[in-house]
Parts: sequence; structure tokens; C-alpha cells
Amino acid sequence: MPAPVKVTPEALRETARELLERGGLASLTMQSVATRLGVRAPSLYKHVRDRDDLVRIVAEDAAAEIGERADRAIAGVEDAADAARALAASARRFAHERPHGYGLVFGPLPEGARAGGSALDRASAAVLEVSRRLAGDGQALPAARTLTAWIHGFTSMELAGAFRLGGSVDEAWAFGLERLIAGLAATAGESGGVHADARAG
Repeated sequence: MPAPVKVTPEALRETARELLERGGLASLTMQSVATRLGVRAPSLYKHVRDRDDLVRIVAEDAAAEIGERADRAIAGVEDAADAARALAASARRFAHERPHGYGLVFGPLPEGARAGGSALDRASAAVLEVSRRLAGDGQALPAARTLTAWIHGFTSMELAGAFRLGGSVDEAWAFGLERLIAGLAATAGESGGVHADARAG
């Protein structure tokens, strides 16, 4: 008689991530994960409370990965504008590579399915640092929200195929990002603390 399959947290997370990216949020169910792992759905309740909890875990993994990629992208980049470009490019690459995971981080979800805690802190750390360097300490939070909103808005439209007027989407990305960086850097003087990196960028 074959030994019973043991579900590990790592296998569960990886399977859930794969199902999400292959078929979207609707395909991520307790039954689909159990079937892929070769067990019955009740076996999963040793690791997750319910489907919302399963979604939350995948969302938090995605948020943490966004943060880790951003940290690597800006590591050693001294100029604030260059760091902002690297961070934005990192987020855009993640959105294209894992569109459904990206969507979980920013999309509407039930409260129990949303990423939170340390995962969101990890995802926010790099953008807050870049924004502080661009706009100054006093404007770091609104600058970070503005930068995040622009990146998310652009990539969401891009993934949805919403840019239909022709021309280069990459050129539009660069156009918007450069003007956003310049605008955020200009606010540093308003908060009374122009950072040297922001001036250089």
C-alpha cells in the first residue's frame, strides 16, 4: 500500500502559485490545490483555514517577492532618479512575469484574503526609501503613494491591452516615469530638505 502523501507548506504555496498564474484567481481553490498535490481537500486544512487564507498566503508571497526584487534593483544605486527607474522597472517586470500574483497584491480582495503585515512592509520599504531620497523626508509617504499608483496604473493598463492608439508603450513608460521623477524631486525643496541625490537626478 503506497505511503500517504505528505503536504508541506512549501509544496502547498508553490502549487497554489502555479495554479494562480496558469488560470487566474478563479482557478485557485482548495480542491484544485488538493488535486494537484494528490490529496483530498480536507488535508489542506492542516495548513490553511479556508480558501481566503490560501489566497492571502499567495498574495503575501507575491508582495514579499516584489519587495525582494526592488531591494536588489536599487542596491548600490546612489542616484535617487536612477534608483527610481530601477525600482519601477523591477515592478513592471514582475507584473509581466506574474500578472495574477501582481494582481493579488493590488487588486480588491476580501479582508481575509489580503496580503498584510511584514509582507506589505517588505514590498513598501524600497519605494519608501526611493521616495524619501527623491522628495525628502517630509514628503516620502505621499511621494511613495504617487509613484506606486503611477506604476500600478500603467502596468495594469498595459497588461489589459488598454493602450490602443499606436506608438511605443516603452516610450510612453519612459516619458511618464521621467516626468514623475522630476516632479517628485522638485517637491524636495518644498519640504525644506533637498537631497543631494534628488538634485543630481
